[in-house]
Amino acid sequence: MSVEQLEGREGREPEPLLDFPLSRRGDVLPEECAWLREKAPVARVRTLTGDPAWLVSSYALAKQVLEDERFSLKDTANAGVPRQYALTIPPEVVNNMGNINSAGLRSAVMKALNPRQQGLQDHLRAAANELVDALVAEGGPADLRAGFADPFSAALHCRVLGVPFEDWRRLMSGLDVAFMTAREPFADSALNWYKDVGWFADRLKDQLALAPEERTGLLGRFADLREADPESAHLTDEMFATVAVSLFGAGAVSTSAFLVLAVLALLQRPELIGYLRAHPERLGKAVDELLRWNLSVGDGLPRIAMADVRVGDVLVKEGELVLVLLEGANFDPEAFERPDELDLERESANSHLAFGAGRHFCPASALGRAHAEIALGVLVERLPELRLAVPAENLVWRTGFIKRLPERLPVAW
Repeated sequence: MSVEQLEGREGREPEPLLDFPLSRRGDVLPEECAWLREKAPVARVRTLTGDPAWLVSSYALAKQVLEDERFSLKDTANAGVPRQYALTIPPEVVNNMGNINSAGLRSAVMKALNPRQQGLQDHLRAAANELVDALVAEGGPADLRAGFADPFSAALHCRVLGVPFEDWRRLMSGLDVAFMTAREPFADSALNWYKDVGWFADRLKDQLALAPEERTGLLGRFADLREADPESAHLTDEMFATVAVSLFGAGAVSTSAFLVLAVLALLQRPELIGYLRAHPERLGKAVDELLRWNLSVGDGLPRIAMADVRVGDVLVKEGELVLVLLEGANFDPEAFERPDELDLERESANSHLAFGAGRHFCPASALGRAHAEIALGVLVERLPELRLAVPAENLVWRTGFIKRLPERLPVAW
């Protein structure tokens, strides 16, 4: 719906102002964002499933919702609640970190997600350089998503979890189904999920077969716990495998999508590639600005109101669905000066919300930053003439997926 059509429907609540989600392109800010922030920062929308929801688009109100524990992520999986799309993973997995905490596994998981663990960053640099070597040997144009972003993200998560990298393609292909945004449930989403749970359970058995000093990654830590308490009813192989599948899925799809869109943003501003090559010490700040700028989260962050809560001028009722529009919040001029400018030297008093906020702030944020810094550092150093090999408007953007993502990112150098 155009801004003009929105203006024509202003003041007609509670009828939905627009259908959600917005545009699937990840390189152009949806035109509705500015209008929503100014005219309807808490707007009634209709989701993919036809359910009503409140769409929150300003930075201050988005932060309020994400930090207020009366807005629940866990309860978005309950039966009978309004949904943004049908569940394609088991309901209990939605509250993954809550399940990890309740099972007493938080310490093991957080150690595995630590980017400073011995040898990890050297391993990632070597993996990034090997992938660039393969691209150069193949010659351009090449698909940077298939040839670099996807395998590099898989390499990180295979290392962190303690599973062989050789199977990265089958693991990544499972995410295409697990993170679909479908209008209705479909039976084989469960088959897809439990296939991967079974694979990770087998990899746990592989770790258990090793001597303790030879075990690696999170599954190695889980093997130690399993061995120390073999009779514990709450630490089953399926639980360990479910945690691993969840972490791989959420982590690999997020890091790859961010990296693809971050590279695309730089390719559309070639002077920034030169800037990063000349100032590698600025990579950390650049990654944060690219995170603010990034449009990979295509469907809003969902919460269910557990009580009546006033958000701006709207009283959100208990049981209603609220969606936080990250591209609204992260481009809010009330929070970020010149938000429409990609400024790699930005120093901002406000933090972007790309990793969420409150109790569901992403536990792998430091790992994600390290992943991006290493990837971008290797790319700008090794491929200083990197460029988009097709017109940007000819990129094919995936539909029906939790992330805004081009199917391919053809590049030359």
